[in-house]
Amino acid sequence: MGSLKRKEGPDGSASKSAKPTNDARPSKRAKGSDSTKDSNKKGGAKPSKSSAPATSLVKEEEPLFPRGGASVLTPLEQKQIQIQAKNDVLFEEAASKKSGGEKTKKKKTRKSKGGEVAPETDEDAVKVESLNFKRLVKGSLVLGTICGINLTDVAVALPNNLVGHVPITAISDIFTQRLQEIAEKDEEEDQADEDDENIDLQTIFRMGQYVRAYVVSTQDDSVDGKPKRHIELSLQPALANSGMSEQDIVENTTLMASVVSVEDHGFVMDVNISDSKKLKGFLPRKQLDKGIPEESVQPGSVLLCIATGKAASGKVVQLSTLEDRIGSIKSFPSDATTIDSFLPGTAADILVSEVTEHGIVGKVMGHLDVTADLVHSNAGPGGVDIVDEYKVGSRIKARIICNFPTAKKPKLGISLLPHVLSLKPKIAKTKNGIESLPVDILAHSTIIEKCTVQRVEPEIGLYVDVGVEGVPGFVHISRVKDGKVDSLFETSGPYKIGSVHAARVVGYNPFDGMYNLSMEKSILEQPFLRIQDIPVGVVVPGVVEKLVVNEHGLGGLIVKVAEGISGLVPEMHLSDVRLQHPEKKFREGMKVKTRVLSTNPARHQLRLTLKKTLVNSDAPPVKSYDELAVGLQAFGTIVKLLDRGAIVQFYGQLRGFLPVSEMSEAYIQDPKEHFREGQTISIYVLSFDPEEKRMIVSCKDPSAFGLEKQVALKKLQIGNLVTASVTQKTEDDIFVELAESSLKAILPVRHLTDKSVSKTQSALKKIHVNQTLTELVVIEKNEARRSIILSHKPSLVEAAKKGKLLHTIDRARVGDVVPGFIRNITATAAFVQFAGRLTALLPKSKLPRDIQDKPSFGFQKLQSVTVKITSVDKDLNRIVVAIPSEGGEDVKAKDSGKSADKAVNALDLSVLSMEDLPIGKITKARVKSAKDTQINVDLADNIQGRIDVSQVYDKFEDISSVKKPLGKFKTGDVIDVRVLGIHDARNHRFLPISHRSSHAVLELSAKPSDLEEGSTPEPLSYEKLEQDSTHLAFVNNVAQNHIWVNLSPNVRGRISAVELSDDLSKLQDVAKSFPVGSALRVRVLHVDAEKNRLDLSARDPNAENQLTWDKIQKGMVLPGKVTKATDNVVFVKLSESVAGPVLLCDLADDYDEANPLKYSKHEIVRVAVLDIDKSNKKLRLSMRPSRVLSSGLEVTDKEVTKDTKIAVGDVIRGFVKNVSDKGLFVHLGGDTVAMVQIKNLSDSYLKDWKEHFQVDQLVKGRIISVTNGRFEMSLKPSILSKDYVPPITFSDLKEGQVVTGKVRKVEDFGAFIDIDGSANLSGLCHRSEMADRAIKDAKALYSEGDKVKARVLKVDEKAKRINLGLKPSYFKDDDEMDVDSDDEAGAALGSDSEDEDMSDAGAGGALVIPADSDDEDDNEDADSDVEMDDAQTEGVKGLETGGFNWNADALDEDDKATGTTDEPIKKKKQQRESRVQVDRTAELDINGPQTSSDYERLLLGQPDSSELWIAYMAFQMQVSDLASARQVAERAIKTINIKEELEKLNVWIAYLNLEVAYGTEETVEDLFKRACTYNDEQEVYERLASSYIQSGKLKEADDLFEKIIKKFGSKSPSVWINYAHFLHTKLGNPDKARGLLQRAQKSLGETKPVLLELLPKFAALEFRSSNGDREQGRSLFETILAAFPKRFDLWNQVVDLETSVGTADPAIVRDLFDRGSKVKGLKPKQAKTWFKRWAQWEDKNGDKKSRERVSAKAQEWAKKAAEKKGGAAAKAAEESEDDE
Repeated sequence: MGSLKRKEGPDGSASKSAKPTNDARPSKRAKGSDSTKDSNKKGGAKPSKSSAPATSLVKEEEPLFPRGGASVLTPLEQKQIQIQAKNDVLFEEAASKKSGGEKTKKKKTRKSKGGEVAPETDEDAVKVESLNFKRLVKGSLVLGTICGINLTDVAVALPNNLVGHVPITAISDIFTQRLQEIAEKDEEEDQADEDDENIDLQTIFRMGQYVRAYVVSTQDDSVDGKPKRHIELSLQPALANSGMSEQDIVENTTLMASVVSVEDHGFVMDVNISDSKKLKGFLPRKQLDKGIPEESVQPGSVLLCIATGKAASGKVVQLSTLEDRIGSIKSFPSDATTIDSFLPGTAADILVSEVTEHGIVGKVMGHLDVTADLVHSNAGPGGVDIVDEYKVGSRIKARIICNFPTAKKPKLGISLLPHVLSLKPKIAKTKNGIESLPVDILAHSTIIEKCTVQRVEPEIGLYVDVGVEGVPGFVHISRVKDGKVDSLFETSGPYKIGSVHAARVVGYNPFDGMYNLSMEKSILEQPFLRIQDIPVGVVVPGVVEKLVVNEHGLGGLIVKVAEGISGLVPEMHLSDVRLQHPEKKFREGMKVKTRVLSTNPARHQLRLTLKKTLVNSDAPPVKSYDELAVGLQAFGTIVKLLDRGAIVQFYGQLRGFLPVSEMSEAYIQDPKEHFREGQTISIYVLSFDPEEKRMIVSCKDPSAFGLEKQVALKKLQIGNLVTASVTQKTEDDIFVELAESSLKAILPVRHLTDKSVSKTQSALKKIHVNQTLTELVVIEKNEARRSIILSHKPSLVEAAKKGKLLHTIDRARVGDVVPGFIRNITATAAFVQFAGRLTALLPKSKLPRDIQDKPSFGFQKLQSVTVKITSVDKDLNRIVVAIPSEGGEDVKAKDSGKSADKAVNALDLSVLSMEDLPIGKITKARVKSAKDTQINVDLADNIQGRIDVSQVYDKFEDISSVKKPLGKFKTGDVIDVRVLGIHDARNHRFLPISHRSSHAVLELSAKPSDLEEGSTPEPLSYEKLEQDSTHLAFVNNVAQNHIWVNLSPNVRGRISAVELSDDLSKLQDVAKSFPVGSALRVRVLHVDAEKNRLDLSARDPNAENQLTWDKIQKGMVLPGKVTKATDNVVFVKLSESVAGPVLLCDLADDYDEANPLKYSKHEIVRVAVLDIDKSNKKLRLSMRPSRVLSSGLEVTDKEVTKDTKIAVGDVIRGFVKNVSDKGLFVHLGGDTVAMVQIKNLSDSYLKDWKEHFQVDQLVKGRIISVTNGRFEMSLKPSILSKDYVPPITFSDLKEGQVVTGKVRKVEDFGAFIDIDGSANLSGLCHRSEMADRAIKDAKALYSEGDKVKARVLKVDEKAKRINLGLKPSYFKDDDEMDVDSDDEAGAALGSDSEDEDMSDAGAGGALVIPADSDDEDDNEDADSDVEMDDAQTEGVKGLETGGFNWNADALDEDDKATGTTDEPIKKKKQQRESRVQVDRTAELDINGPQTSSDYERLLLGQPDSSELWIAYMAFQMQVSDLASARQVAERAIKTINIKEELEKLNVWIAYLNLEVAYGTEETVEDLFKRACTYNDEQEVYERLASSYIQSGKLKEADDLFEKIIKKFGSKSPSVWINYAHFLHTKLGNPDKARGLLQRAQKSLGETKPVLLELLPKFAALEFRSSNGDREQGRSLFETILAAFPKRFDLWNQVVDLETSVGTADPAIVRDLFDRGSKVKGLKPKQAKTWFKRWAQWEDKNGDKKSRERVSAKAQEWAKKAAEKKGGAAAKAAEESEDDE
């Protein structure tokens, strides 16, 4: 194992001996220990007689250790040799310290009770020591588990009931660096929430997580006086891995590692080994345990990992956190060369050297001492008899939990507790058998009435049974009773074994897995042990412990409510009334009665109250929103007074807001005049919102609001006119009382008039108390808060009188002019409010130009305004209004009209303005561009128009180019046109001339018939269409199953694919045959004018009418549309009334190519009618090329009809129609079916013959009988084939013969192989014959179903056994081998599995019983056809029963057996192995795998490669073998390791794509459901949507997106964005995409993160999509910029979008730059970047003046910023001078 190295201690210094300390759990030496000491004194003399029995016992057991890893020396002899060696080394030193030796001789001896002199203590003997506070020193390494996660530290449970704390700065260097960056960064309001999340330790650690910690200190020196015990730990890898060097890191060593970065395939880790800074770790994602949330593995987090190996360079160590790896006790570092590889957390193989009833002593690597104390040997808590369980000299597996730096020699602590060995939290079972954590079964402070004493440790304590299976309790001797207990006794006294006592849980240590209990009477009677045990709102007695005095006097009281628990009574809670001299009322030691206000266990804080109103209240305390109800009465304390109300504190953290209007029935102007902070008031809950954490309360008694008033308030409606009397008048409001109902109401001062502020103030002066005001209109009402708002504005009153007062969105009509008032004003818009708090948006662009640049647009809040409604969106609950002009049109239209009315450079001189272009006007136009479907023209420089392709030609014959009808028009041509109306470019609608807008252009016609003088053309409409009428149409859009055509600008129709043409060749590629813009002659099939639906046909109108059953004839070749395709039939629709199936036999002339699933739904195909049954309306159709194309084509499988003559002896192929108990029924074609009896299925015996055949399987047979139209076939190869080879029998096999076969079953000792082409023969290949090197586990090489090539080694005819070999060396001279051999085994040919059970067998081979071929015996038990003999054959070693040998004994034996001591032979063996283990996969053709065998061979080496499986699937589809592709996909899903989630997902998605492309709706749905079960559901949904889109199935994609947003829309914003992108770019439905935004906000909530996620992306779609509206995008950006003006990433995004379009408006871009430079709070760095970008843009798009303008603005901004900064500094200087 190499030389052992002893290194420095963890702190870098050599280990020093410490003074011997008394063990907290004293150990008793075993009887053999005395003899050990004596023998040590004698320098290796033979043991005394007293120790003879123990020594002889070990010697008798020597044969139990026959192989390597065990020593022939007894532990006693090993000890003697060590002592002798040490004495030799220290001989000179011992001689120089002779005087010291004399003192040792003079050491007093003590006598035992029997008078015998006890031997001297052996200082070199290893003591069983428990880890306690004294032995825990700086530099100690200890294994622990996370037991508490706080804001700034993490609590770690350590062995033996110790608890340490890890500060937030001692986790890792990377995490500390993150904290520093957050602290140094400017805290912007937009980033504050994210920062809080980044430092949340809850996301880094999890309860029960095991870690290795480094002890930094054991006392807290920050407190005054005597240092407090406090164990401070560190998880930093540099400390937690201290003492370990690079060479110490071997496989299965454990390391603490911190995450450096998160990569696609894993995590880069820092292990921080002191002597190798370049050594890094890498944790692959597949090695991350599922119990560890992936989001917790972030930069800076730390994990306890196990090393799985090193990279070839040696600078990267591969890590794993898999539970079955790191938690396996078998994963110990067997390759370790130094003792420093064994740190806490690492498993170890221990040689037991001593066992006492208090612990175990052992050694690692023969030299390193380890001990397991009373607890961690499981002797105490588990009650295990370790003396009987563990024998000296035996080996055990344990886990290292700590080290002892102060020990004289290196020593480690180990644990044998099961949960520590597996590194899992301890799980207990309740009485009901339910598994749970122990802390959940018995919570802290639980009183256990009956605890039974199980074990007594006299000087330590009691181990008791608490009634929880598997989890004991421990009572320390100091907690047995209140007084002092000197000693405990097992058989006597009140605490003897079996005695029952009451106890209380005072803690639980998850590392030790024990409850800590107390039997002290004071603890049992104490009401609370911890703050978290105290319920909020409970009344508790207490004693004043301390008076808190501050600069204002008595600031509060510290009251002790239980032992160790004290709480604070704040000053405001000392009494209900303010005390003048509170210090005189309270004194230390005074008993008081308190009520708990709130608790904060994390900060160890407890708030109490002494207010009698609260303490003596019988009302239940209100602690959370769950306990609230509208109208609930409760007591609360005012903690803060505001001008507009007060903050009221209840119990816990619950707070509410008391508006000033709800403080009293009377008017209150200043709350401070009537209330004070600390005052307790009775309130009623008006409303609350738990999500927003808001609550509104009132002091008004709801019962005082009588029934009459409630009825009157309910009858009062918004818009009612009322009369009221003034009760009070203030500067802002007038308080009135309604005349008839006496209801209270408020009339805001600004609602007195419609006039200016000065006029309103004049009106206010004329109003006095008790004055009666008439004609007041109700504009707001809130029944819950009983509030009424009135208005006296004449505009609103007049509207109310006419019944036109707008108060709901349902009453809003576009074009209505309505009165309102300004509610709010922003930089880009004003908000107009109507009655009922209905609000409308008044954008800046809708304002008159002369007020757009004024501050606040010249408006004031509550100012009266009359607006015109321009748009109403009820779904979004949005109204947009404009300021109407005098002419009744909005300002924007008016302004634009001034410039648009006058024609500029008109071609027709008679056209002076738009008014000169009425409907019917014939004028001139210049061609601007000719598109596929329209011609864009200019009538003047500022007047545009379009000519739809349908308005150019009168007749089809006039079109020179059918596919490009508009190709003859060139840019610049001047043509005559007639005005038809207006075309709205935004929604592509044809409108009358009166519907002009900013998006409208003139709709024109260039038809010769329309240009004739005197003609009055009327556009074609749906109402004018008649069935069977013919028209000229032009293709507008090409879909998958039909095309859309335009008959006129506003009439659109659909032509089904089967109605497109009589020429079937054109239907193969519809888009190519009928491009957009091409002309067609069409005939109207059906028209629905109400729904605007039109079905057309482009087939020859002179042809016969639609196909019917009367017209169809046998032999016809017709076009049809596939309506459905299944595994065995294709359904084809010939017309609306005629359809028929195409069976497998009629799909192709070669049955190998018959695959119905290659035809997709709606595909156009050519079919031939074979047979007709008109009476039953049945058809037999054929798609054979010889039928539908040319009868001269080659036919492999002839067509069988009812007229076909089939004779005996004919060889024919068919498809299995049915599998019955009697045999097979094979469909040959038409109605012809042949039967195959069971005896004619095969020449060899088929066990479970039905498994070999399935419906629709292609089979080949010979007709052996024809009787009365009934056919019988045989599938036997002997009858069917001339080259028939009889099956191999036992006598045919010879030793040395090479055969192929399939693995039927794999056991540990070998594999059973079925020989191909045999009469059911099977042989055994022992694992020693599988490869040229030693194989321990045959299952690692082969699995059931693998195809292999083997050599016959032995044929035992007598025993009927066949021994086979798979070693590659058997085949190296075989030139005819078809498949390259693997480096591990003979010849793997495939992986087809065959589920066939086989009895377990020995290592001798297989007994073969040939199957009886008689079909009468088919039902006999076939399981007995193979029997195995348990006897071992010659040359085969017997199986071991001891499991895997971790000491590599087996390898040692192999070395001995092969004679490895001979060097030449050894080299020759290595050379032979190197030749055998060549990976010949690379010898594949350079073009990659070309056959199924190639793929199967590659998959043997890469079974988890999704890329290879998907390529295999694609290969199968190249030959149109859908069934095989599906089989490959199913195999891939089953084969790929379950941990390779991404690889599995890739295969699932590829499988889905396959079904979408070639499957049916049913197969897609079934597979989709399965994929959702095994993968992330949202991921599968989104991938299927992508597949639909790529396949052109947009309707299915649209439906799926609707399901996605319903299922995941409330959690994921991305699904809404993806759906909107699809609607914009693929479906061309931007209106629906815009509607998604409101739905998304309702579903996700209008929170800041949601708005920042959704709005910018929806706005960007409007810019980037060809169907988008840039104005819509600008509006959305204006909304979000108004809410977040300081987010310059949004400003930059808007500029990017505006400038990315080629036709960007420079004015808009400059306005954006200008507004961005005026944002308040703009920082210099941001300003510099912004102005620099502006200047760069002006360089490219502006001129010299605009560039200079930017520079001037930048200088002006810098000047103002400097002045502002200087002014602040001057002000600070003045203040400092005043102070001086």
